[in-house]
Amino acid sequence: MRKLASIQRIVDLKPIENADAIEVASVLGWHVVVKKGEHKIGDLVVYCEVDSVLPDREEFQFLADKKFRIKTVKLRGQVSQGICFPLSILPESIEIKDEDEDTDVTETLSIVKYEPNSPAYLSGEAKGSFPDFVPKTDETRVQTLQKVLTKYAGTDCYVTEKVDGSSVTIYLKDDEFGVCSRNINLKETEGNAFWSTVRTLDIENKMRSTFKTNIALQGELVGPGVQNNKLNLKNKTILLFNVFYIDEFKYSDYADFVHFIEVLGLTTVPIINTNYALDSSIDNIVTYATRKSVLNKDIWAEGIVIRPKVEHLELLLSSQKFNNGRVSFKCINPEFELKYS
Repeated sequence: MRKLASIQRIVDLKPIENADAIEVASVLGWHVVVKKGEHKIGDLVVYCEVDSVLPDREEFQFLADKKFRIKTVKLRGQVSQGICFPLSILPESIEIKDEDEDTDVTETLSIVKYEPNSPAYLSGEAKGSFPDFVPKTDETRVQTLQKVLTKYAGTDCYVTEKVDGSSVTIYLKDDEFGVCSRNINLKETEGNAFWSTVRTLDIENKMRSTFKTNIALQGELVGPGVQNNKLNLKNKTILLFNVFYIDEFKYSDYADFVHFIEVLGLTTVPIINTNYALDSSIDNIVTYATRKSVLNKDIWAEGIVIRPKVEHLELLLSSQKFNNGRVSFKCINPEFELKYS
């Protein structure tokens, strides 16, 4: 689960040009605007990430007009992502020590993740819960992964565009074909956008004629009616980003992923770079992610996803219990968040 609120350390403080009352703090790999003089380098704080929805409490009333949701903002030209709170917002019974850095306090503060409402044709009718034989699609934000970047710096990676759509998982297991949204296994019902697009693309027949093993495809449903269709696409389609071997419970390497999608006659998400040496600088990666979409040169891309061309597992990411820490992460384009969040 994502740590929406955690105990973190102020690792740097820098002035903001033409700003007397505020400065920018570095927390993990995030830049956060704070009141000048309120914090010192080395201080522990409660850091709340963007898309956190805080409870309706007196100390959070300054967010009431935003429905208590933390968004990416720009103050005096400085992008700020998240909020640093003093430790005093925690219950009096909790005593924080230096060794408590990185402690998750999301539940302690009754913080939840912002989830946009989905129209009925995307929500669908549940056939069952999301199957346990395939991971849900979720990527860790790069700003929390400095140790991983340092360890794998220079690794041969590929970079894809993160497309703003609705997550879909399509599986063929023991002769059963199924389609899932992000959280549920969907019944095939009239008008459901996931199933209708899968049928339009003839994915079941293509998978049955191609694969002799249990396998899942994962991608993004995009187009009219999906996430306001920010890229102004003309038709609904599915852009794929994962091939998953169900029996081995592992993802394919890059070469097999591209090969399988090509054989199926389907389309991947835009592939930006196939020879990217992993940069250990979070700021550099954020700069790289600040780009226009391959699918529409006039529209900001949502961001990028970076993965090694040969799959790696990393115990530093073991909180991602579904796959013991796949080395795979996203970087959201701050300009996209400023415009659309």
